Amino acid sequence: QVQLTESGGGLVQAGDSLRLSCLVSGRTLSPYAVGWFRQAPGKEREFVAGISRSGVYTNYADSVKGRSFISRDNVKNTVQLQIDSLKPEDTAVYTCAAERTYYGSTPNAYDRWGQGTQVTVSS
Repeated sequence: QVQLTESGGGLVQAGDSLRLSCLVSGRTLSPYAVGWFRQAPGKEREFVAGISRSGVYTNYADSVKGRSFISRDNVKNTVQLQIDSLKPEDTAVYTCAAERTYYGSTPNAYDRWGQGTQVTVSS
C-alpha cells in the first residue's frame, strides 16, 4: 500500500525559500505521477505543481510559476517542491498526491494523498 509523507514545512518570512518533500513508502515512486496541492483556511484546495512519472514533464499553477520547481528522485522515492520568494498568501497546508499517470490540477483524479505539512509565511 502506497503511503505519502510530507515534510519541510514551517514558519518562514516573506521572501524566503522553502523546500518541501514527499516521501513515498510501501511501493516505489517510479510508477506514479505526483502532484502538490495546498489549502489555506477557509479556501478550497488549490493545485500547486505536478510531475510526470519520468520527471520530464511538469505542470505549475500560475500562482507559483516562475518561482517554484518540482523534481523527483525515483531512487530515494521522493518528490520535492521548492518555492522561492514566498509570500504571505502562500500560507497553507501543502499536501502531495499520487496517481498512475495524472499530474494535473484536478484533485479528484488522484487516489493517494498524504497528511500535509503546514507552511506559514509571515510578512
